[in-house]
Amino acid sequence: MTVIAAIVLAAGEGTRMRSSKPKVLHTFAGKTFLERVMSSVEALGSETLAVVVRHQGERVAEAARGYDPDVTIVEQDDIPGTGRAVQCAMRRLSPDGGLDGDVLITASDMPLLDTETLRALLDYHAASGDDATVLTTVLDDPTGYGRIIRDPDGDVLKIVEQKDANSSELAVREVNTSVYVFDAHVLADAIADLDADNAQGEFYLTDALKAAKASGKVGAFAAPDPLSVEGVNDRVQLAALARAHNMRVCERWMREGVTILDPSTTWIEDDVTIGADATILPGCFLQGRTVVAEDAVVGPYTTLIDATVDAGAHVERSRVQESHIGRDATIGPWTYLRAGNDLGKGSKAGAFVEMKKAHIGDGTKVPHLSYVGDADLGERTNIGGGTITANYDGVHKNHTTIGSDVHIGAGNLFVAPVEVGDHVTSGAGSVIRHDVPDDAMVYSENTQHIVQHWKPAWER
Repeated sequence: MTVIAAIVLAAGEGTRMRSSKPKVLHTFAGKTFLERVMSSVEALGSETLAVVVRHQGERVAEAARGYDPDVTIVEQDDIPGTGRAVQCAMRRLSPDGGLDGDVLITASDMPLLDTETLRALLDYHAASGDDATVLTTVLDDPTGYGRIIRDPDGDVLKIVEQKDANSSELAVREVNTSVYVFDAHVLADAIADLDADNAQGEFYLTDALKAAKASGKVGAFAAPDPLSVEGVNDRVQLAALARAHNMRVCERWMREGVTILDPSTTWIEDDVTIGADATILPGCFLQGRTVVAEDAVVGPYTTLIDATVDAGAHVERSRVQESHIGRDATIGPWTYLRAGNDLGKGSKAGAFVEMKKAHIGDGTKVPHLSYVGDADLGERTNIGGGTITANYDGVHKNHTTIGSDVHIGAGNLFVAPVEVGDHVTSGAGSVIRHDVPDDAMVYSENTQHIVQHWKPAWER
C-alpha cells in the first residue's frame, strides 16, 4: 500500500538536547535524524513528502532540501503543537480539501524508524478499514510518552499525554509513537476544531484521534521492534539508543563471519560492508560507505571513513578517509591517510606517515615519518624516513612523480613539480628540485660549517 502524502514533523526546538542545533539535525550512526526518517518515508513511494519546520526553520528546510530537492517545505506559524503543524501541512497539501487517499504522519526524532515498520503499519491500516491508525509500542518504562487508552472492544479510545494523565492512565505501558495514518478527509475534519485546552497549551495531534473516533473507527498497530520507534529527547537517550543499535549491528556482522573482538568499543555505521573472516579489533570506528574485504584486519584504535580496505590488508592505529588500501597492504601505526589516496598491493604506509592524493604502487613502502601529497610513486620503491614532497608553492598544489625500483635516502625533500625516473637512488638529506632521469644517482651537497667559540664571552 502507498500513501497519497506523507508529513514529517520537524518543527520542534528540542530544548532537552541543550543545543544550538535543531534536534532533528543531530546525527545518529552518521546521518541526521531528519535524513534517516525522510529516507524511510520516501521508500514508501508517496506522491508528496512534506516537512513541517518552525524552530530554525530555514536551517532545517535547507537540510531537508539537501536530502530531497523535491520535498515540500511547510512553515508552521507561532501557534505551538503537533496538531497545528498538521493543520499547516494540510492547508498546503490540500487547500481545497480535495486530497483523496491516506496520509502518513510521523515525527522526525526516531532515528531507527524504518521502511519495513511503516509498510507494515500501512498494510494493517488498509486491511482493517479503519479511518485512522496509530503506531504504538509497549515499553517497560513509558515515562514521557502519551498513553494509549483502549475501549472495552480493544479499539483506541484516546491518547493521553504524560502531563495530562491520571494515575491509572500513567500505569498503561502501551504508548504512542507519534506515527499515524489517516484517511485524508477524516484528517481534515478531525483537525478543524483543535484547541489548546491542555497542560501544555498546545494543539495536540492526538486530540484529532478523538474527533476521528467520533466519526469512525481508530485502530492501533504495535511496532514489532520497540527500538525502531524509540524517540530521542536528550543526549542520554541518544547515547543509549546508539549503543543498543550499534550492538545489533556488531552482532549481525559477527553472525556473518566477521570477528569483532570487543563490540562494546567498536562502532560500525549502517552503510559499512565487511567481508567474511575480517577482524575488527577494539576501539575502531567504521563510518560512511567503508568497505572492509575478507581476511583484512582493522585496528586497534582505527577510524575508517568512506575507505576501502582490500583482502588481507592490515590497518593499525590509523585514520583513513576516502582512500583505497590494496590487498595485503600495511598501514600504521599512527598513519593519517587523507582523501584521495590509492595504495597498491603489498604497499606500506608506516608510523607517522601522512598522505594526500597519493598513488602508491604495488610493493612500495613509505615506512615512517614522511609526508607524501599530490604524488605518484611507482612499484617496489622505498622512501626513506623523514621524506617530504613539498607540493604547495604558496599559490598552487604541484605534483611529484617517483618511478619504480627507486631507493630514496632519509630526509629527502622533493620540491614539486618534479619527476624522478625508475631505478634511481638518492642520497640522504637531498633536496630534489629538478627532474632525475632513469638509472641515476642523485644527491645534493649541503656544505657543513663548524664554528667554534661562537658564543659571546658573557655566555661562555
